[in-house]
Amino acid sequence: MARVAVVGAGMGGMAVAARLAATRHTVTVFEQADVPGGKNAGFSRDGFTFDLGPSTLTLPAVYRDLFLKTGRSLEDSVDLQEGDPAFAYHFIDGSSVVMPGAGIGACAHALGAAFGQPAEQEWRALMRRAGDIWGLTRSDVLGSPVDGFRDLLPLARSPRRLQTVAPWSTMRALGHGTLSDPRTRMILDRYATYTGSDPRRSPAALVTIPFVEQTFGVWHLGGGLHTLAQALHERCLHLGVEFRFGVEVERITTDANGVTGVDGYPADVVVTDIDARSVYSDLIDDPRSRGPLRRMGRMQPSFSGFVMLLAVDGTTPGIAHHNVWFPDDYDAEFDGLFSSHPQPLPDPAIYACVPDDPQMRPPGSEAWFVLVNAPAGINWTDREAYADHILNVLARRGVDLRPRLRWRELRTPQDLEHATLSPGGSIYGMSSNGRLSTALRPGNRGPIPGLFLVGGSVHPGGGLPLVGLGAEIVAGLIGRA
Repeated sequence: MARVAVVGAGMGGMAVAARLAATRHTVTVFEQADVPGGKNAGFSRDGFTFDLGPSTLTLPAVYRDLFLKTGRSLEDSVDLQEGDPAFAYHFIDGSSVVMPGAGIGACAHALGAAFGQPAEQEWRALMRRAGDIWGLTRSDVLGSPVDGFRDLLPLARSPRRLQTVAPWSTMRALGHGTLSDPRTRMILDRYATYTGSDPRRSPAALVTIPFVEQTFGVWHLGGGLHTLAQALHERCLHLGVEFRFGVEVERITTDANGVTGVDGYPADVVVTDIDARSVYSDLIDDPRSRGPLRRMGRMQPSFSGFVMLLAVDGTTPGIAHHNVWFPDDYDAEFDGLFSSHPQPLPDPAIYACVPDDPQMRPPGSEAWFVLVNAPAGINWTDREAYADHILNVLARRGVDLRPRLRWRELRTPQDLEHATLSPGGSIYGMSSNGRLSTALRPGNRGPIPGLFLVGGSVHPGGGLPLVGLGAEIVAGLIGRA
């Protein structure tokens, strides 16, 4: 059995650690923070609890598999709750639609009832296409190692497969070719932001995101999504994984044969769960790391976010668990997010997670997690003034929280960068902008023997489901090494 050093106690790092420990490898996890979870963290104050990272769980089968194969069921480890209704979308013209938590037909019907019958039929057609893409990519791409164009050739060898996945097409082009109502196109565009990307430049295959959400459901965990990180940490401890918190790894050491350890700690295998840019540019002094760096240089980092944690007195009529208020000009937001001169967005889409969860707020109150997309690397000068601005914008869009606000906590991209060592505070590492993004994204097996990578900055991408799939890939690669 191998001695394994894991750098980073995020969801990917802990998932790999648990899988390897269950097969009797010796695993030590090094984490610069004092607590596990990485971006899947929580914050509590005065009886209010907030998720700082993911606010919803989709494709729970990924974590059911992880927990079952490491000794305990997911349902026995966390309070898994199906969310229904799930999303409320609000538009500048005053219209809105509330989407059910699961069921493509039910979601399509909701769109038809809100926007007219064509919207229902068009959404059904779009999800049929998405289902076909999901069927072709779930195992061969998302569930398998991908390290460049060669690993994607099986999709190109079949004209039918190639036509279905259409790697030359963008998310925006697919929406405009299928959906006639600008509001349904705006909802589809929103899903590109789940990978920190621009729908005008990201691949059409991202249409699988709403397909997965509506097919397998939108799930909440009682007490917040960060309880999944706590449960996974407990699994690791039960399996004998050693954690060293408050330790920032400075160097992954190597020799001609491969990795030798981290900061003097000897290891046969090193798994990193931090941003791949930091791994290859800061932690490894080895010419074999130059290739991945060159490839990442052709990609665009994902954007970040400005977060407000709001303790709100009273209750808001008609509020859903997940809410989005769209701006008048959605394209202006994407222009700003990827501008060469990044600034806070003046009129952004506003997302709010408001769980009806008694474990997350005192009786008669609400815990609002508000996220506004923001360019990565922005130098934030006045967070308080921007928070006031966003609350004013939300009031103009129909929800005025200002008279009911008890207190607020703010988080900027700089805070995220400091907490998670993500360059510029990029939420998802690298964006999916560009038709070659899947092939350019760093692979799970590094160029140095014994080096493996997991997390949102590498294949298959960011978000709880994909990070969990990536951990399964990495554990499989190490098991076969």
